Amino acid sequence: MKYRNQTTISEFLLLGLTDDLALQPLIFSLFLSMYLVTILGNLLIILAIYSDSHLHTPMYFFLSNLSFNDICLSTTTVPKMLVNIQSQDQSISYTGCLSQVCFVLVFTILENFLLAGMAFDRYVAICHPLRYTAIMNPHLYVSLLQSSLLISTMDAFLHTLLVLRLSFCIDLEIPHFFCELAEVIELACSDTLINNILVFVAACVFAGFPLSGIIFSYIHNVSSVLRMPSSEGKHKAFSTCGSHLSVVFLFYGTGFGVYISSAVTDSPRKTVVASVMYSVVTQMLNPFIYSLRNRDMKEALRKLIGRIAFPP
Repeated sequence: MKYRNQTTISEFLLLGLTDDLALQPLIFSLFLSMYLVTILGNLLIILAIYSDSHLHTPMYFFLSNLSFNDICLSTTTVPKMLVNIQSQDQSISYTGCLSQVCFVLVFTILENFLLAGMAFDRYVAICHPLRYTAIMNPHLYVSLLQSSLLISTMDAFLHTLLVLRLSFCIDLEIPHFFCELAEVIELACSDTLINNILVFVAACVFAGFPLSGIIFSYIHNVSSVLRMPSSEGKHKAFSTCGSHLSVVFLFYGTGFGVYISSAVTDSPRKTVVASVMYSVVTQMLNPFIYSLRNRDMKEALRKLIGRIAFPP
C-alpha cells in the first residue's frame, strides 16, 4: 500500500456525523445552539462563584475550574465543525488536527482529575468534618489543580509527539467531527504498537484511578451518612453530593457508552453519534445539573442574574 511520510501531509478530512447534505443545516443549528448554551451556562457558573463570597470554598473552586475546562473542551472541537459545515469543506490541516488531538486529551484528562478532586472534597467534608478546614486548605487544592494540569499536559504532549513519528496512508478520512487520537492512529500505515499501548495505559491510569478514587470516596460517604442520627443531616449530606454524582454518572456513563458502542457496532458513524454525548452534551448539561440540584448555586445565580438584569 502506498503511504506518505508525515512531513508531506497537508490535511485530513473530517467526515462529520452524516453525508446527507439535507441534514447539514439542522446539524449546524443544533450544534451551534448546544455550543452557545455550553458557553453561557458555564460562564454563569464561574461568575456566580466568583461574585458570591459564600461560594469561595474548595468544592466551588473545583466546580469553577470544571466549568472553565468544559468551555475549553467544547471550543476545541465544535467551532471547527461549524466552520466546516458552513463552508462545505471537510478538511482540517495536519497541524490543526494534531492540535485538536492534544487539547482534547488535555481537557478530557483534566476533567477526570477535577471530578476526583471534587469527590475527595466531599469525602473530607462528610467523613472528617472537624478537620475539613485544616485538610482542604488553599495550598492543597491549588496544588492539586496545578499538578493535574501538568500531568494532563505532559500526557497529551507525549501522545502527540508519538503521532508525529507515524506515516499515513493515502486515505486520510477521519469518520468523526473532530480529530480523536484513536481515529488518527488508525489511519497510520506505520507501526502503531507503541501508540496503542500508551493509549491503553493512559486510559487505565488517567480514567481508572480517578474513577476508583471517586467510588472509594462515595462508599465511605454513604457509610458515614447512614450513621448520622439526624434525618436532616442525612438529607443535607446527600444533597451536597447529588450534583457531583450526577455529573460523574453523565461523564463516565457516556464515555463507557462510546466504548461499548464501538465494540458492538461496525459502523464508525454510530460510534461518532455516541461520542457526541461525552464530548458535547455533557459539557452543556453540567451547569444545569449544578444550578438545579444545588441550593447554594441557585441562590448565587439568582443574585447574579438580578444584578445583571437590574443594575444598581
